[in-house]
Formats: sequence, structure tokens, C-alpha cells
Amino acid sequence: MERSARPGHTRFGSPVLSTDDRRKSSAASPGLARVFFALTMIGLGVLGLIYGDVALVWQRIPIEHLPGRQLLAYACAVIELITGMGLLFRGTARITAAVLAVYLLFWLLLKVPAVVVMPQLEATWLGFGEIAVIFAGGWTLHASLADSGRRKGLGCITGKTGIRCARVVFALSLPMIGLSHFFYSEQTVAFVPAWLPFRLAWVYLTGAGSIAASMAILLGVVPRLAATLEATMLSIITLLVWGPGVIATPTDRTQWTALTISFAIAGGAWLVASSYRATARFGVGAYITNPSTG
Repeated sequence: MERSARPGHTRFGSPVLSTDDRRKSSAASPGLARVFFALTMIGLGVLGLIYGDVALVWQRIPIEHLPGRQLLAYACAVIELITGMGLLFRGTARITAAVLAVYLLFWLLLKVPAVVVMPQLEATWLGFGEIAVIFAGGWTLHASLADSGRRKGLGCITGKTGIRCARVVFALSLPMIGLSHFFYSEQTVAFVPAWLPFRLAWVYLTGAGSIAASMAILLGVVPRLAATLEATMLSIITLLVWGPGVIATPTDRTQWTALTISFAIAGGAWLVASSYRATARFGVGAYITNPSTG
């Protein structure tokens, strides 16, 4: 006789849509992913206050001569700094996560015009995908901290549904990053440390890794492992590519900005990875319950 599905288990569907996401409130004790993400936001805020500008290409405003541009840059830096600090404390984590999610959505929407105008240019999709990963992390954090039962109508952006939607955004953004390794392999290989052998092979391998992680999450093939491996890969790439530049030229703004933004992308991936309580066996629809990593 077929057993009925137990709580935390399901027989059909993809975990990105059907995983049991019941979680105790994480506001009391911030997990490592949340602390890591908060520190990257603080870093971006500090850079913005020092240089009086947004973070170069990552936050480039698509208006050539915007009145009050520097004032806006300082405002963004203050938001990043305050929300980053707010995520570290129990009493402010929930509200600052909500503010940060809206703030990141704002920057993601600023990338839409470039994608619409030049959809054939992969570089525009790359920029969109990188911010989408950060936004997915911020959305995951907000959804996990917010009490979706307090206000009607917020169920689609908070709680279990919000987390699942954020995972979809994360998974769909990864091919935009991975494909850039193939479209711009010559430029990308220049970032690979010279001491590594088979540098072009590493470019293709990491690009394929992001695409594979996307498919694994969407199809429900060990999605937790896929998200964790993607976050690990992004962290290692950040250290190997931008770490040496910061050490060699510690006064170079570009190196510090690139390092911090790259860590923010990795931080978004870590937040998504830490949202999983269950992971699928190899095959769609079969799950085993695991402790939360977040």
C-alpha cells in the first residue's frame, strides 16, 4: 500500500516550487550568510561615502547628466551602510532587510533599459544577471525574516512563496553570468591567475558550472548542493581574481569596488543556498529532509 506523504516530504514537483521551507525565525541569531552579505553592503556604503559616487559599472545610472548625481550617490551609500549594519542586529534585521530588498530591486530595474535596447549584447545580460543574484539574496533574506501573516496580500513576496520566487530569480540569472564566459572568453581568460594551468579551460568550466547550477535548481536535482557549489565558486573566483589586485594596489578604487561587488554577488548566492531545508535526491520530486544551513 502506498504511504501518504509525510510533512516535509512530497512526491511530485520541483523543490524550487515545492520544498518545505518552514523555518524558525533567524532574526535572533544571524547566520554566516547574512553576516557575510551585511558586510558587503557595509563595504559598498563605505566606498560610496569615500568616493562620492555609485559603484562604477555595477550601479551605473543610465542617465548621462543626472541633476544631483553626487547627492544621489551619497544617499545610496548611506542606505547601503545603514541596511548592512541593520542586518547584524536582531531588533533591526527585519525592517532593514525589507528596505534593502526594495533598494536592490531599484538597481535591478535600472538595468532593464539596456537589456531592452540591446538584447543581442550579452554584456547587458551579464550586468542584469549579476545584480539579479544580489537581489535574489536580498529577497530571500527579506522573505525569511518577514512575518507574511501580519499583512494580507504579502504572501507572494514573503514566507515560503517569497523564498521560492527568489530562488527562481537566482536560477534564471545564473546563465546570464555563465554565458559571458563563452561569449567573452578572451577577455575573461585575462582575469584567470597566470599561475593556473589551462586557463581557458577554467573559463569554460566555471561558465558551464553556473549554467549547470541553474538547471539543477530549476529541475530539482540536488538544488541545495547546486546553490552551495555556485556560491563557493563565486567566492573562490572573487578571492583569486580580485584579491591579488587589492593586495598589489591597496589604494586603487577600482580593485576595492570590484572585490566588494564580487563578494556581494557571492553573498547573494550564499543567502539563497542557506534557504534550503530539504534537498532532492537525484530525480525530480523525491526529497530528504536536512537541517537548515542558514
